[in-house]
Order: sequence, then C-alpha cells, then structure tokens
Amino acid sequence: MRAASMRFFLLPVVAGQIALAQTTMPQTAPAQSAPAVEDFKPASSNQGGKEYPRVNSERRARFRIVAPQAQSVRVPEWGGITLTKGEDGAWVGTTRPLDEGFHYYRINIDGADVSDPGSKFFYGAGRWGGAIEIPARDEDFYAVKDVPHGRLCQSLYFSKSTNTTRRCFVYTPPDYDKDTGARYPVLYLQHGAFEDETGWGNQGRANLIMDNLIATSKSRPFLIVMDNGGNNFAGGPRRGAPPASGGDGGAPRRPRFDFSAFAKIMTDELIPFIDANYRTLADQPHRAMAGLSMGGAQTRAITLANLDKFSHIGLFSGGSIAAKDPALADPAAFKQKVKVLFVSYGSKENTAAAKANHEALEKLGIKNTYYESPNTAHEWQTWRRSLYQLAPLLFQDELGFRPAQVR
Repeated sequence: MRAASMRFFLLPVVAGQIALAQTTMPQTAPAQSAPAVEDFKPASSNQGGKEYPRVNSERRARFRIVAPQAQSVRVPEWGGITLTKGEDGAWVGTTRPLDEGFHYYRINIDGADVSDPGSKFFYGAGRWGGAIEIPARDEDFYAVKDVPHGRLCQSLYFSKSTNTTRRCFVYTPPDYDKDTGARYPVLYLQHGAFEDETGWGNQGRANLIMDNLIATSKSRPFLIVMDNGGNNFAGGPRRGAPPASGGDGGAPRRPRFDFSAFAKIMTDELIPFIDANYRTLADQPHRAMAGLSMGGAQTRAITLANLDKFSHIGLFSGGSIAAKDPALADPAAFKQKVKVLFVSYGSKENTAAAKANHEALEKLGIKNTYYESPNTAHEWQTWRRSLYQLAPLLFQDELGFRPAQVR
C-alpha cells in the first residue's frame, strides 16, 4: 500500500483565524493496482480537439504526455502518479477515483513542473496551469443551458491607495441591459489564496450558476463583483508564491494575514466605483459579501468591521462566527443589521468548529445557515455548491422576493 499523500490547504482552525494546514489524503492503493474501466472520454476542461487528459465512469483521470527523450514523467497530485513510457514515446498513467468537480494538476518531466498542453489554463495554486473537470452527479446547476445569459465583463478602475489600475470582473444578470431603469443588489465575491479575480468565473462557473437560478426563479437577479484580493501575507510569501513549510520539513508555518490594504480598497474604492458605474441599489440592505477559504476570512474581517455597509455574509470553507465574537456583543443589534449569515464546508473538511458555532448562534436567537457539501473537500465543487445554496437566500426581505425551492 502506498503511503498517504500530503497536500497543503488554507483552512480555518478557529473563528477569525486561518491556518496553513497539512491535510492527509488517503490513498488505498497505487493507481495502477486495479484495472480501470475502459470507457474514458476527453475531459470537458480540455483545449479544443485534445484527446487527453481523459476521464472514465469511475472518475479516474488518464494522462498521456508525448516526451520521447524524457527519463521520467509524473503527475505529482493525488498521491503521485508515475506515467509509463510506451513504444511510441508517449507516457501514460491513470489515477485512482477522484472527487467530483474541478482539480488543478501539474506534469513533472525530469524534475521540472510544466502544464499539460491538453488542458485549458486556469489561474490557481499561484500559477497559470492545467486542471481537470471530473463530471459530477449534480453538475446540471452550473451547466451551459438554453436560458437567458448575463454578462461577465472586466472593469478597470484606478486605486489611489495603491497607485495602480486594478481589474475586477462584474456579472450583470440577463435583463440588466434591457430594463435600463432597474437597479440591482450587489454581491462582492472573493477567491481563495493563490488564485485571482478570474477564479469565480473560470473555475467557479458563478455566471452560469446565476443564469440557471434566475431562469428558474430560484434567485433574485443581482450583480456579482469579483476583485483580486491578493494573498495578504504580512511579511510572508509574495503574491503567487507556494505555501511555505517549516525549514525542518515538519508542519507548515501558519501564515499571518493582513487584510487591511484590501479592506481599504473594498470599502473606499471598489464599492464607490461599482455604485458610480453600475445601476446598483447602493445601500447596506442590498449589499452582500462572500468568499472561499482566504476570501471567506476576508469576508469575515471586512463585513464584521463594516456592518453599516453589508447585510448579507457568506463564508465558504473560510471560518465561522463564534457567539463570543465582539461583533455579537449586542445580539439584537447584530440581528437587525445582518439579514443572512451563511457558512459552508465540504464534508471531508474539519467541520466541528463551524457546526458548534452554528448551534451557539441559534441558541442566541441569531438565525444562520450551515451547509455541508457532500463528499467534497477544500475544493471548487464545495464552493460551487455553496454559491448555489447561498444565492437564493440573498436580498429576499428587502425586495419582497421569494425564490422557488432549490433542490
């Protein structure tokens, strides 16, 4: 039996803190030990016309890399898969069954990590590189369908605090350009560490999730703004640097996050820019913020410090709010300001603290929603499902909207 593989994630350990946690990914046997079902098809995440990587009905991935002069070819992820060279000079290898959804990966050729030329490129893990989409049983909610589609466009704005021109992406719902008298609520939606503002559109399918929810009257139409939250390490890794581990090879060092610069951008520059350039309902009852992992920690820090600006809060694998938090010193005042408090995790993550905090808040009379994504870990399928569950909860009371039931 192969030793368990080790992966590093940014995970919350207590409310308000994030740790660079070392997670053991069990591997019951080497990928090559059990024959795979030979019904492989090209992954939907491939570049046009590329046959590899491929995925079968067991959720195994198969890779084929043409490198006739190479001495070794591996995929380091999922416990490490060593590819075997064929007579045609191509190296082929197959994984164990993988979780449903989206996964980054690398190809290592003679010690050098490169991107798979068969995959589309995505920004994650601090680099532009390959990824694979493993079909999910519930993928219908983020599929491309014959429904009215909104726009996902980039916007540039100048930031005085950083003296730079910044980029954000803005989703506008399908009728935004038709009814020019209508104004909309806004959700500010943040990515995780070592990702950027392209993440929720490319990996998360946020626009498609919203298109499908709106088409079935399950969500109120609203804008989504996705900005680059950076990695916010105080005296730590630079943007895009890989997670750091201890010099003795032991547990990784806990990064020290400092969200103050991004908080200033959010409250003093981004929100005013969006309100000035889009038809928004520019007040606290119609403004939400949510994020995944580090973006959840940002959301927690920024919203709780600015409850005069945000009324809806979503934390996806990014901590939770404890009953003893200073923001809840006056529970009645908190309930008056915060209309939705949503916390989610994958079932394979450490969910104990979030569940305990959920129950403690309920005892205080503070209504909050806890959602757990089945059979997923700290990964995009967890966060896609989280957005799908959160969106119908947003902006109901203020606009008199009642969504159809989400299934």
